[in-house]
Amino acid sequence: MQVLVNSGKHVTSSIDFKDDISGRVRDKLQRYEDHLTRIEIHLSDENALKNGPQDKRCKVEARMKGRDPLTVSHDASELQQAIDGAMNKLTNALDRNLGKDAKRWTH
Repeated sequence: MQVLVNSGKHVTSSIDFKDDISGRVRDKLQRYEDHLTRIEIHLSDENALKNGPQDKRCKVEARMKGRDPLTVSHDASELQQAIDGAMNKLTNALDRNLGKDAKRWTH
């Protein structure tokens, strides 16, 4: 499973930051790994340089083998909260989408 982390021009991110996110995403999605080909994470600051509530966004697209891609997003006041929220939404969506198949693969 390939994990790509992209950040908008108003989001400061280092290679270490992107590697950390990529590793955490791999850990979180490990049980779905046989069904996923690529995860694309897009980080953005919706208000650019202005501060505001819920202005950090994490959009995640999961490319699955033999199925349509799933896309989720989450907005929060902090980037890490946006990432965590989007990953929770993605695991819920994968559970719903894969249904009984996901439970069979985890045993």
